Amino acid sequence: QVQLVESGGGLVQPGGSLRLSCAAPESTFSINDMGWYRQAPGKQRELVAVITSGGSANYADSVKGRFTISRDNPKKTVYLQMNSLKPEDTAVYYCNAVLRLYYRGSYSAYWGQGTQVTVSS
Repeated sequence: QVQLVESGGGLVQPGGSLRLSCAAPESTFSINDMGWYRQAPGKQRELVAVITSGGSANYADSVKGRFTISRDNPKKTVYLQMNSLKPEDTAVYYCNAVLRLYYRGSYSAYWGQGTQVTVSS
């Protein structure tokens, strides 16, 4: 089963920072959009940020000015820099990528396993 590999979650105090990373598999031929979603307990999964292959980014209103999404295309990796974290940012964060594998002829969406981010004093 093809899956993106995430890292970087953890426990941080309010006002602190964390950086999440997400790598696509080596068998990836090409990647379109990459993004981050989050799901808090009892809530639906929501989009946090998305970045196109050309580097254009969009953010949820709740994270604008605090979070920054970026990508390293040669490394097939997307990042989420999270600053000024708030307790309401606590959630499981999932990365998502629309990509094409070498052995498949079309693009599909793939997900990471999720990483817990907890903001608490």
